[in-house]
Amino acid sequence: MTDTPRRRYKPGEFDLAVKRASAGLGLFAAMPIPKGACVIEYVGRQISREEMYSSNSRYLFEINSRKTIDGAPRWNKARYINHSCRPNCEIEIARGRVWIFARRNIKPGEELGYDYGEAYVNEYLSGKCLCAKCAPKAEKAA
Repeated sequence: MTDTPRRRYKPGEFDLAVKRASAGLGLFAAMPIPKGACVIEYVGRQISREEMYSSNSRYLFEINSRKTIDGAPRWNKARYINHSCRPNCEIEIARGRVWIFARRNIKPGEELGYDYGEAYVNEYLSGKCLCAKCAPKAEKAA
């Protein structure tokens, strides 16, 4: 059995900046972030199942069948992390909370991104991804 390092569920004190990105606003590293670091927590108000189905929010994060977070408030900086088909971050759900970890070393000025999943891209982005990997393809096709 291989010893895997235990995750530390406490975001580092990283400087993160909300700026213009290819898909609207995005969250960018303002300093180096090391691989494996806990970058930020996705936070917001817990909503009921009924609210989840009637909500127009695009910032809903379903933790499990009983818990969904509405991350729409602007003070939730993690809401600005865009979808990426070549992500530098990954989501980990632990203890009923959503944590974003660096998948690799992230350089200052680099936009943070994680894979939202095919269902989200199809439903909310009309199947047209605007991430840095896919946007150049979309521009060439136009």
